[in-house]
Amino acid sequence: MWIWSLICAVAIIISLCLLIYTRYYSFAAQKPLDYRDGPLFDIRQRLNGPLICEGMIYGPTGRVVSRFVADIEATWDGDIGTMKEVFHYDSGTVQTREWTLTLGAGGVIKAQAADVVGDGQGQQMGSSVLLNYRVKLADAAGGHVLDTTDWMYLMENGSIMNRSQFRKFGIKVAELVATMRPKAQPIAGE
Repeated sequence: MWIWSLICAVAIIISLCLLIYTRYYSFAAQKPLDYRDGPLFDIRQRLNGPLICEGMIYGPTGRVVSRFVADIEATWDGDIGTMKEVFHYDSGTVQTREWTLTLGAGGVIKAQAADVVGDGQGQQMGSSVLLNYRVKLADAAGGHVLDTTDWMYLMENGSIMNRSQFRKFGIKVAELVATMRPKAQPIAGE
């Protein structure tokens, strides 16, 4: 009987350690307030005009499963923006998405797209933008609905670093890392 008590105690300690790590030290523990300093990331200025996005998607094992280059055209009418994205994947697949972004008081963001379930919610603050939304994958990719945490960080040179995690039932199933910059901005060294 004492062995079961020991197993339960160890399981509780491990669960508590995982909870503390997730809440205070992981990707999910970030808050917009953490990035209030640094260059000001105003999405109406930085996500505007023709942009180029280059990135990779990592699978659940941490290995690269896909690479992409995306052309983005973003326009704003006051606090309402439209972002049209065309992704070209290394597999030859082409994916399009059109976002409607609404910027509210205090930097609150509402994000909508055809493959987003409900409305995405976000916050711009300081040098960062956070968006949380549920994305429905194409039927060819299983049609799953994934919970997405999408962070964008403004760099001093105007480029944007993007890191997103996708979860199903709370388990990370994919991660995206990408850069975005105005099409007119050359790559360093060119």
